[in-house]
Amino acid sequence: MKSKYTTLLLAAWLLGSATSCQDDFTDLEPQGTITNANFWKSDADALAASNGLYTYMKDDDMFGRGFFWLINASDDMVTGRVRATAANVRNFTATGNEGDTNKMYGYSYRVIRRCNEILKNVPAMNISESLKNRVLGEAYFMRAFTYFHIATRYGDQRAGVPIVTVANMDQNIFPRPASVVENYQLMEEDFKKAAELLPLVTTYAPADLGRAHKDAALAYLTKTYAFWAQYDKSKWAEAEKAADAVASSGSGRALLNTGNAQQDFHSVFTIPNNWSTEYIWSVVSGKQDGSILPGVLLENKGWGLYNGWGYFQPTLDLYEEYEANDPRRKATILTFGDEFQYLGATKRYSSTNSLTGFQFSKYMQPYETPVTDHLNANGDKPTTDLNVPLMRYAEVLLLKAEAQIMQGKNGDAALNAVRRRAGLAPKTGATLADLKHERRVELAGEFADRHADLVRWGDAQATYAKPQRGRDYADKSNPSSTFKVVEVWPARTFNPAIHHVWPIPPTDLANSKIAQNQGW
Repeated sequence: MKSKYTTLLLAAWLLGSATSCQDDFTDLEPQGTITNANFWKSDADALAASNGLYTYMKDDDMFGRGFFWLINASDDMVTGRVRATAANVRNFTATGNEGDTNKMYGYSYRVIRRCNEILKNVPAMNISESLKNRVLGEAYFMRAFTYFHIATRYGDQRAGVPIVTVANMDQNIFPRPASVVENYQLMEEDFKKAAELLPLVTTYAPADLGRAHKDAALAYLTKTYAFWAQYDKSKWAEAEKAADAVASSGSGRALLNTGNAQQDFHSVFTIPNNWSTEYIWSVVSGKQDGSILPGVLLENKGWGLYNGWGYFQPTLDLYEEYEANDPRRKATILTFGDEFQYLGATKRYSSTNSLTGFQFSKYMQPYETPVTDHLNANGDKPTTDLNVPLMRYAEVLLLKAEAQIMQGKNGDAALNAVRRRAGLAPKTGATLADLKHERRVELAGEFADRHADLVRWGDAQATYAKPQRGRDYADKSNPSSTFKVVEVWPARTFNPAIHHVWPIPPTDLANSKIAQNQGW
């Protein structure tokens, strides 16, 4: 949302503070409910409450780099700098106390609490029906979206994550449900309600872009079914239907495809296309606020010109996954000798810091021009004007193809739409292996979450039993240097009976009196 809502965001922050649980959540004991007779009265109040739902989207410990530490466990990347806590997560020796990852769980329940306050109070407000429906739709969407990110990571068939709704939000204790399926059932209900209540994104005025919308609800409903299908294969049919609903919603969601394969994929990750037809859901970003991920991925110290942080570096294994003529590789990964624009000048890539000899380049467009154009001048908060995508239409197509393949159907059309944009030959009778390849190369370096894919496919144990490789350059400051292939991260032990979920932060366990995930 744009600056016209600045004062409302302040009100929303106060609202959230008044209604959230303890800062160290989850004792899950409410610290009071809204009693201010002047609130829940006007359009402005409803807007303030809905704006508060998005506060944590931009948080460094959420979609800045918080959840990315868990994605970093995959074979696509390694931790680019020495960081013991991050290494513990990547090596599956974490305790849950790690500062990199111990906030997402609690922050997520703060968002859920804000959603519940809206769902409790807005129905009785004397405001326009269209605004009421939208605000309620936003709350249903954000509650389900938030549950998706914690239930899929901390819940399994042995125990879900605590369910907090309007009906029970004022209780003191919230036990874990018997299975994560109960979480999926709530997400299904919420995403469907959101899809009914929310408008199409194409109807939003510029100031409202970034709010939840119908296609986002349908797309995440699709992904919810794909994860649910681990426990109930009938959900693949539902995933296919939900993906079709995105395509037929009337919003014109489509891949950016002008027929120029060398440019089209790259163009998705550019500021002018923040709200393109491929947009489904993103972290709305700006120079002063938003996701710090682009700066986190940038070369450490930014070649002396900007404070990049140098984390999450692509592996040689990912680089080699691409077909030789796939333009997505260049658009995704910088390798020694590649020419690119950096802060107004042409540069050839080299790195004295990269462990692998590579850098993710998907989010580099804001760095093409001088710092003042699109970057936060404060490199300690390296946000940019580029929205960071969380869900693209390309992923919806790949989820549809996967759903079809898993039902024994032909998934060629959806999968080949993605390949066609890259200028690649179509697949005939695409297999699950073809689908896995396409997800990996299309969505590399994104919040789509390669690690979660490997876990739900049952591939994580075998994949992580192999070391990750990179290139060690003889002269790291020379873009034309020779290199040798080296091991950059040793093989890891992944126990699928334990490591398919993450440890819940111990402080949250103590406060909420729930049990830790088994084996952690």
